[in-house]
Amino acid sequence: MRQLLHFSLFVILLGHVSLAQIKSGPMLGYVELRTAKVWCEVFPGTHVGLEYWAVEEPEKIHQAFRKVNSFMNFETVQFDLVDLQPGTRYEYRLTGFEGKRKIDSKLPRYHGFLTTQELWRWRRPAPDFSLITGSCAYFNEPVYDRPGNPYGSDSIIFETMSKEKANLMVWLGDNWYTREADYASEWGLWYRASRDRSLECLRELSKNMSNVAIWDDHDFGPNNEGSAYIFKEESRRVFQSYWANPTYGMDNKGIYTKVNYNDVDLFLMDGRSWRSSDDLPDQINGQPNMAKRMFGQEQMDWLKNALLNSTAAFKIIVSGSQMLNPLSPLDCFTHFPAEKKELMDFLQTSKVNGVLFLSGDRHLSEINKIERDSLYTLYDITVSSFTAGVSKMTKEEKVNPHRVNNFFLEEHNFGRFTFTGDKKNRKLNIDFVDKDGNTRHSFEITASALKNK
Repeated sequence: MRQLLHFSLFVILLGHVSLAQIKSGPMLGYVELRTAKVWCEVFPGTHVGLEYWAVEEPEKIHQAFRKVNSFMNFETVQFDLVDLQPGTRYEYRLTGFEGKRKIDSKLPRYHGFLTTQELWRWRRPAPDFSLITGSCAYFNEPVYDRPGNPYGSDSIIFETMSKEKANLMVWLGDNWYTREADYASEWGLWYRASRDRSLECLRELSKNMSNVAIWDDHDFGPNNEGSAYIFKEESRRVFQSYWANPTYGMDNKGIYTKVNYNDVDLFLMDGRSWRSSDDLPDQINGQPNMAKRMFGQEQMDWLKNALLNSTAAFKIIVSGSQMLNPLSPLDCFTHFPAEKKELMDFLQTSKVNGVLFLSGDRHLSEINKIERDSLYTLYDITVSSFTAGVSKMTKEEKVNPHRVNNFFLEEHNFGRFTFTGDKKNRKLNIDFVDKDGNTRHSFEITASALKNK
């Protein structure tokens, strides 16, 4: 009996050793027609690989290409899965060794699934699909948190989100929160990303759903920080190391990119790399302060060209800061009037169809709109927060005439965006969902309502 007990303990311990070999992941990144990205983080001394196969052809196993980013004792690995077939379901698994010990690739935690996008254009209507989204994920770590009541809530919402049958997860910034002990050094930035990503509550959400992201101030650096942050280039390297977006800015600047899914283009904006201080005046002598920028001219020029080149039914501009709220006392595009006017004038004169905004940051959720003479209505859907402290709306904001249906949600929630219908009847249904999975509010926007007459 004693020998049996010892053997059982040995098996248990061996199991725990196996579980410790991969620090985080796998996380599924951007998935398109014929390629996909998978990310993980390993402990030093671990050599990890990835195998994948079509679910209907398990005997045909392929090896993914491996890229490594490392800093001190942090090592992230991004795999490129290539030569995939459109509209096909694949299974993948991590393999490899920690020292001379083989990773037990049979463990479910090392397996994931992905489905490539369908080759539909010129052949049939755009397929229906859904994405989930939101912002502001604070994970408590008392030794480095401010004293008092914990700022972060429980993590039930991530378990709820992992049960969604969504194709895509769009992280809207503040995806982790750097503390004073983090953002004072490059090592601290890596530590925060590594520590928070490794939490068990994120595992199921990460494996089987494509994850893409922008950043906002807290996962970029200090609160409300922008272009003056002395570690902004180091922060960019951390972002590249912990996400698997299609690209990261241009000419080694910024993290902006475009993500296409069926007939939807998501323009993932960088509201920090070029951001002026929020304390600069909005206006000078009654005129918009031309020096106060949120996106910067280089990124703004890219966005305009990308919008003009887009044929998507829905063109979603994704921003960490709210875009249309005229009364927000906090960081909002309204407080960058010169740049806001530039974008609004462009949308007015170019008459680009299908544009709407998606934003986070505010620790509450709402929809704002702007009616435009002879042009379609612009909407800004704000989704926040996951677990960070919930904000209460100011008295002035509660009477915001631009808020849709006077709806706002002051509790933890995420957004569910569902795209359905053929070309003539394409529509987007927006659900605000609480941490327990209850739909708290719904709103519908048709593609035809986002077209100029």
